[in-house]
Amino acid sequence: MQRRYLGLTAAAIATTMTMTLTGCGSGSGGDVTLQLVAADYGDGKSNGSQHYWDELARGFEKKHPDIKVEVHVYSWTDVDKKVEQMVDSGHAPDLAQIGAYADYAAKGKLYSADQLLSIPTQANFTPSLEEAGEYKRVQYGLPFGASTRRLFYNKKLFAQAGITAPPQNWNDIAHDAQLLKAHGVKMPYALPLGPEETQAETLMWMLSGGGGYTDSIGKYTIDSPENVRTFTWLKDNLVGKGLTGTDPAKLNRGAAFKGFADGDVGMLNGHPTLMKQAEAKGIDYGTVDLPGTKGKAKATMGVADWMMAFKQNGHRAEAGKFLDYVYSDKNVEKFSGEYGLLPVTTSASQAMQADDKYAKMHGFLKQLASAEFYPANKTSWPLISKTVKAKMGTAVHPNGNPSGVLTDIQNTADAADSAAE
Repeated sequence: MQRRYLGLTAAAIATTMTMTLTGCGSGSGGDVTLQLVAADYGDGKSNGSQHYWDELARGFEKKHPDIKVEVHVYSWTDVDKKVEQMVDSGHAPDLAQIGAYADYAAKGKLYSADQLLSIPTQANFTPSLEEAGEYKRVQYGLPFGASTRRLFYNKKLFAQAGITAPPQNWNDIAHDAQLLKAHGVKMPYALPLGPEETQAETLMWMLSGGGGYTDSIGKYTIDSPENVRTFTWLKDNLVGKGLTGTDPAKLNRGAAFKGFADGDVGMLNGHPTLMKQAEAKGIDYGTVDLPGTKGKAKATMGVADWMMAFKQNGHRAEAGKFLDYVYSDKNVEKFSGEYGLLPVTTSASQAMQADDKYAKMHGFLKQLASAEFYPANKTSWPLISKTVKAKMGTAVHPNGNPSGVLTDIQNTADAADSAAE
């Protein structure tokens, strides 16, 4: 994910990775040591993901003393690259919890979900997430941590500007942003199209305008009329009128979230972790479904990170036992609660929905079933994501050309898809 849901702090682990895995012999004759490389969801050492995984691994080992689990946690800045290096050097980990799976699946390096998991475990994934984990209709990516997006607004700033209800459509956004600007709000609408997470903000706006990255059969539709209309509207009605407070191409998501928590942003699209950030600074906020052209957007954006199991070391049965344990309700609920994410299983989602302790998460959770995800099942997606990061900010510049930028990205996408065939 590129960065995923949080402004994540690197928690580089000082442990030296043991690149070759023990198939047997580290103890009694049948012992196996699984290596898992995972991403860090914490915002500091005190709540880093290493703590979660160490505790989970110890619990698993008590039940399965013949299987050891070594977990190495890296920041989101480094983790995908680390796994890529390990695979390229011929020393793939048994398990990786990272941002993308499709390229490894396309190269035949991964076990499929049905080769790993018990039937109850595989059947328990939220259907939209299970589908997002499929490459050529076979599930290789096991969802691990999910989120959806909603529009956040600062209730105090809205009240001061005389705004009595949150925006429901694009006209409301433009109107409310004008009122916020007139009352001195530094950034009436934060539009982070800087390189940190451009591909996310882009998809949210595509969906709110009735478009998306792909059509129903997975063909890229980046330069569709709906998408051109969306970014032309942003250019003319928000950026061109000075309602974003700064050049969107230079605003990263982390800075936009900080601005909201500091009380300098009137509204922006956000995910569940922004709630904790805002509450820590005493911001009174509300959230609503993403506004669309006439009413709420056709869908919100969903994001998932992925667990996958590599074939190289032949530890299919042991990895499967561990994954069944990872995806137990207790462990899924603990991880989701700790890091402000949505559960990836149906049973854990139902438990969260029924628990008033998670009331502020319920709006995000209700959207998950119909959320639309990055086309992560396409091997071309990492390149397209990188291209979107490099170019989309220029599309909404007052002197920009949305149609031209979207066409350039579409051409790159078409060429990448043709090369992959």
